Amino acid sequence: MHKRVIHDEQGHAHFVTFSCYKRRNMLSLQETKRIVVGTLGAQITKHKTKLVGFVIMPNHVHVLVWFGDGGRISPFMRDWKRETSYKIKKFLRNSEYARRHDLREPVWQPRYHDFNVVSREKILEKLNYMHNNPVAANLADTPCEYRFSSALWYEKGQSVGVRIECM
Repeated sequence: MHKRVIHDEQGHAHFVTFSCYKRRNMLSLQETKRIVVGTLGAQITKHKTKLVGFVIMPNHVHVLVWFGDGGRISPFMRDWKRETSYKIKKFLRNSEYARRHDLREPVWQPRYHDFNVVSREKILEKLNYMHNNPVAANLADTPCEYRFSSALWYEKGQSVGVRIECM
């Protein structure tokens, strides 16, 4: 088995994807998506990270972040996933979901996929991909119709519940 390598060079943005355990639709509920966005905002502040863009899908998350002051992706992801796991499980404790699934199982798959983004063109490509993800999944007709992404901020300058910073 090869060792996973994560590059945390300053100046690189990180396009990160992570999925719900067994690709379950744990984020199909509005409140679970709100938990992920709210916790993202807290972790952005805690880790002195800049959020470039995001989308919260029913069974996975895409985020584009940048660590300008020596921050690192690994502690950011560890803390974000840990806090969201706790809050999502607490919310789901008395739900229909808990009657069908064992809440002792994890919320997230253990790992995440991190892609270093080194050019402005690639940042725009990743933002377009994220923002069009809900359209491709038939969750919305246009990127701006989907509430749990940064598309509305980029298209109309409207708040999306967390601070977005262009690079």
